[in-house]
This record gives sequence, C-alpha cells and structure tokens, in this order.
Amino acid sequence: MHALYISLRSEFYKSRKTLAFWAAILLPLIICGLISSGFYYDAEKIIAGHYPPILLWARYSGASLNVMGFLIMPFYVIFMAFSVNNIEHKNDTWKMLFAQPLQKFSIYSAKYLYAILLIFICLFLFATLTFAFGHLLQLMVPKFNFDQYNPLKILINSYTKLFLASLGILSLQFIFSLLWSDFLKPMGIGFVGTIMGIITANIGWKYAYLNPYSLPTLALRITKVKQGDDPLAFPVFTQEIWTSLIYASVLFIIGYFIVTKKSIK
Repeated sequence: MHALYISLRSEFYKSRKTLAFWAAILLPLIICGLISSGFYYDAEKIIAGHYPPILLWARYSGASLNVMGFLIMPFYVIFMAFSVNNIEHKNDTWKMLFAQPLQKFSIYSAKYLYAILLIFICLFLFATLTFAFGHLLQLMVPKFNFDQYNPLKILINSYTKLFLASLGILSLQFIFSLLWSDFLKPMGIGFVGTIMGIITANIGWKYAYLNPYSLPTLALRITKVKQGDDPLAFPVFTQEIWTSLIYASVLFIIGYFIVTKKSIK
C-alpha cells in the first residue's frame, strides 16, 4: 500500500499541470455554469411551462448529463487515458520508472487508479455543481420550484452509472496508450469507436452493450422502476454496467502484462 501511495502521489505531481487534470475541474464548472446561465436568462419561459419540481430538476440535470454522457465524457476519457501514459512516452521514462525500488504492479495500478480518480473528480463535481447551481438559481429566481424536490438520488444514481459505464472505455484506451506513443492512433480508434457506440446504442441494436464505447449512452437511458416508486430512482447496476466492470477487470490484467513487457525494452 505504501508503494501504491508513493506512485499515486508521483502521478499527481507529474500531471497536475496537464490539460487532462485541469479538464476534470474546468469541464464541470464551465458546462454547469453555461446551463445555469441559460436557465437564468430563459427563466420566464421556463416558469411559464409550469413544470412540476421533479420535471424541472430532470430537465436541468438532464442538460448536463446528456452533453456529458453522450458526447464529452467518452472523448474526455479517451484523451485522459492517453495523457496519463503520454508523460512517460514523451520523456522516454518507462525504463527509469520501473527501475525504482517499487513493485511494478504498484506503479501500473497507480497510473490506472489515478486515471479513475480524475474521472471520479470530474463527475463528482458535475453532480455537486448541478445541485448547488440549481439551488442558487432558486435564490436568484424565487418563482422556480427547485426547492420543492430533493434531486440527490437522481444525481447520485445518474453519475454513478456514468462513472461505472466509462471504466470499459478507460481500460481499453489505457491499453492503446500503452501500445502507441503517438496521439493519432489511440485518439483515432477512440473517436471511431465512440461514433459507432453512439449509433449502435441509439438504433437499439440488442448487442450494443458489447461495445464499450456505447455503454455511457446506454447507461443514461430511462429505466423502468417499480410501480409507485420515484420515476427517476432507476437502478444503477444494469446490464451495461456489469459489462463495463467485466471489461475493466479483464483489460486491467491485460494492460499489466503489456506494461511489464514494455519495461524491459
């Protein structure tokens, strides 16, 4: 555990000035800020719609969820997976990294866990800022009815699903970024995979869940709940989530064998 902690701290110091790190903080701030600004300036039109509190929260939180889940999230994960390993590629420090008196598995696990941590921070900030900005809008426009419904369960379930669904993409792109040092190959494959994933998920192909790039889109589909329950209190561990976790587990092991071979070059 001590070796893992040292490696994690090293990853933070190496990447704290990179775009991948700051994007985890700035993306939620910018997107939630823009959506909140839109709600503020269109307040009269929205109020005229007489939305029930639950639907108002669904519309407000759904705006950032749809933008993030269907478009930005897959590309952010692809770029971030490349950036974490590109530090070693760019400086040609793989051999030096594994020459440290630390277990190879700890070094590799730290890189992978750091990538997961960046995704978690990004989505945690999305959920937190959505909740906070919604109540800020209530203070600025008292005619809104955000204060009449607690959206925490919706936000926690939605962003937990999106987080878990992204692990399959992360694990696959992590391997690509280990295999290739150039930007175009992993990003190109990721871009094509994401487009294919969105298409296969939206046309309702029954095997779309086998494509890791389609899992974030599938995870945000409206799921049926039991009669009488909160219509937005959907289950988290659905088919696409289990698929993502299986991909993540298998590819994590494969990636370790790849990186150990790279260390002896």
